[in-house]
Amino acid sequence: MNTYLRTPKPDNATVGRTGPQSVGRVFSILESLAGARSGATLTELALKARAPKTSLVGLLAGLAAEGCVERDGDGRYRLGPRFLSLAMQAVSGRDTIELARPFLAGLVEATGETAVLGVLAPDADLAIYLDRIESANPIRYAVTIGERRELHCTAIGKMLLAHFDDDHLARYFKAAPPKRFTASTVTSRAGLLAEISAIRRDGIARTSDERVIGASGIAAPVYGPDGSLVAALLIAGPSERMRTNARRNEAVLLRAAAECTALHGGRPPATREPKEKSGRTRK
Repeated sequence: MNTYLRTPKPDNATVGRTGPQSVGRVFSILESLAGARSGATLTELALKARAPKTSLVGLLAGLAAEGCVERDGDGRYRLGPRFLSLAMQAVSGRDTIELARPFLAGLVEATGETAVLGVLAPDADLAIYLDRIESANPIRYAVTIGERRELHCTAIGKMLLAHFDDDHLARYFKAAPPKRFTASTVTSRAGLLAEISAIRRDGIARTSDERVIGASGIAAPVYGPDGSLVAALLIAGPSERMRTNARRNEAVLLRAAAECTALHGGRPPATREPKEKSGRTRK
């Protein structure tokens, strides 16, 4: 006698819990909560999902049990810690260049100057430019992707220096003396330490005519989840334009760096001073 296996036909309750409709409703819940800073009520979520409230109660309970959503005392639902942790892990795995690219474009649009993304070179105490979007102005700051620049006379470089620990900073100063490129180049140990203190305090690095006469730049930090420096964003252009628009440019840059840090799931580190006495900044 032949025996045939028959798959039992699921009842409507099973289909509602595990079928594609439930998956769609879960995504609708998460998308709704992601866009609601103050959270959402069951009624609001039901309207967004176009589903009866009774159908969402079980889904919300399951998501809450897994830490993906949480419900406050007012009955409003918010994204939970587990979901936020997974989101941050996904974001941190993406390429820094990809994440920073929209911010570079925004900086160029807001300031009219060239925007650059830079990091510390892996094999030397040099800044390396990972990406850039150039200004549309005929007279503009221009760099090549992959180009390396000194730390002591560039805005990105000074931002990197400000995030060296004390041992790394000591090794840097014991190496070859900084090269003077222009009359404005800061080369003294005391002068650079004073600038490092100011950068750590203000969160922004500034250069004016230090490597190339007529070119100035400002840089701000992008941090990772552990408070370490991930990269630096730079706005650079002709010195006269940069001086004229200094206040606006700095505000725009700091805002972009903070938003890029948030996208990385990052946080700024505690402010600290160099152990060595800084002295006075040389202008």
